[in-house]
Amino acid sequence: MKQHFSGKIWIMGDDIDTDLILPTDYLALSSLDEMIPYVFAPIRPDFAALVKPGDILVAGKNFGCGSSREQASEVLGKLGLAAIIAKSYARIFYRNAMNNGLLLLENPFLYDDVSEGDEIVVDVGEKITYKGKEYDLQPIAENVLDILEKGGLVQAMRERTGRYNNG
Repeated sequence: MKQHFSGKIWIMGDDIDTDLILPTDYLALSSLDEMIPYVFAPIRPDFAALVKPGDILVAGKNFGCGSSREQASEVLGKLGLAAIIAKSYARIFYRNAMNNGLLLLENPFLYDDVSEGDEIVVDVGEKITYKGKEYDLQPIAENVLDILEKGGLVQAMRERTGRYNNG
């Protein structure tokens, strides 16, 4: 995981639930790759076609509320987002995302200032820079950074224990 990166901003509002991130109708598809085209389909049907790897989603409060479906965070990571920065997250979504290697950052002020399509610079655990203004970020614990760098909790534990299969 990069400690310093920049990306194009995409904006979502408050209370974006997991049904909006990935509607129930598409959970029966056999792979995350098949689910990608339907990310945010109810509110932004063109999102998956427009977003590029390394882009950054900026959202309001309570992002990821609703059901605890893990595919919502997995498909956002598979889409290639470098990070999601929100005012706040639903706790179960936060855990699912971090456990799946998707970087989530919180800042209560950034959302109110940014415009979609602009670029921001992120220094993980330090700050976000947008049009010369700096927004503070909380440091991320070393064990969480390790999980993110390894691509998720399962991979981090496999590397830590030396076990690469279920046996």
